[in-house]
Amino acid sequence: MPQQRFSRQPDAAGKLRVSFEFFPPKTDAMEARLWETVQRLEPLAPSFVSVTYGAGGSTRERTARTVKRILDETTLTPAAHMTCVDASSEDVDQVVGEFVEMGVKRFVALRGDPSAGVGAAYRPYPGGYANGAELVGAMKRQGDFDISVSAYPEKHPESPDFATDIDMLKRKVDNGATRAITQFFFDNDHYERYVERARRAGIYIPIVPGVLPIHNFTQVANFAGRCGASIPGWLAERFAGLEDEPQIHALVASAVAAEQVLDLMERGIDDFHFYTMNRADLVFAVCHMIGIRPRVRTGVEQPAAA
Repeated sequence: MPQQRFSRQPDAAGKLRVSFEFFPPKTDAMEARLWETVQRLEPLAPSFVSVTYGAGGSTRERTARTVKRILDETTLTPAAHMTCVDASSEDVDQVVGEFVEMGVKRFVALRGDPSAGVGAAYRPYPGGYANGAELVGAMKRQGDFDISVSAYPEKHPESPDFATDIDMLKRKVDNGATRAITQFFFDNDHYERYVERARRAGIYIPIVPGVLPIHNFTQVANFAGRCGASIPGWLAERFAGLEDEPQIHALVASAVAAEQVLDLMERGIDDFHFYTMNRADLVFAVCHMIGIRPRVRTGVEQPAAA
């Protein structure tokens, strides 16, 4: 008999881990939507949730407020993003210290995009950390934190080649990174080849695929073009003609994201990081399709059967 697919095995969900990324809201309406999303996804018991941080601390107060509220009002474990764009090393160290005082022990350490936007030339801030590797090293000197870093299956757009890109990841790992979370991608072969390159370079930390459910294909395609992520022709074809069909677009988006995750599961991946865009429905749907269910409170929480 043919072997049953891993993703269809009854106990598959028990072997999976998920984490979610949120961004700090800019308006009251956006804040309301964020907390609806947090409350909707919290029962899925992610291993952690991350909160982004703008270049040069442009969202510093909003990020801190969001992280504090997650700590105070939910059972979730927040990971605060840190960048080194447009900030001195002293400023960065101070912000890390403020998060630690708040109770944060997890971070996502990133060089960050230039303040002029994705695609603009990056210039290290005078007296600041030059890149993500330096940032990780500095944070490790402040405490034994759990630190996630970025990885790029199609290489960072500023890297001249994959060797340079992998070398930067190796430097982050040597300085104390706990795991890498990838830029979003839509061709799983890119991810698999990237992991193979990393392993050949002696990088053995988890490399967690970053999954982006497509809420708006046009916006995602435009952003992908700026950050070096490719849009396969078959993917564009699936969303063609759905600009004015939001319900159908959402159905297709959930199917595409679930297809990607299920294929990664068949390739042996059991840890996924979802870029939620502060929206719950598509992420919740994908988690449901891979067997992750809300936990049931019965005194002591236990995972519900898939």
